[in-house]
Amino acid sequence: QVQLVESGGGLVQAGGSLRLSCAASGRTFSNYVMGWFRQAPGKEREFVAAISWNGASTNYADSLKGRFTISRDTAKSTVYLQMNSLKPEDTAVYYCATHRGTGRYYITGSYAYWGQGTQVTVSS
Repeated sequence: QVQLVESGGGLVQAGGSLRLSCAASGRTFSNYVMGWFRQAPGKEREFVAAISWNGASTNYADSLKGRFTISRDTAKSTVYLQMNSLKPEDTAVYYCATHRGTGRYYITGSYAYWGQGTQVTVSS
């Protein structure tokens, strides 16, 4: 079992920044590819970013490249999502998740454990 707790969400004006954190406990954090997803009201959960077990490889949704950065601190068992130049359409609940070890990194079904989510609201 892996427990994930997201934090760092909140209300921010368009153009602002937020850094989300996801603290992991349970099984060895460094074994997992980690991902961030988001879900806006009335929409499906969508892929945001993923990072390899050692942080050497990252992947992003095409629409978010250049504005969002995923990183991880293995010593702290924490993965981060730095979000810059935020837009109202970034408003959503943001979730972190651990990858199963198989399956495409951008598909929700490829992830085994999920956090409870943190709300991000961007005002215009």
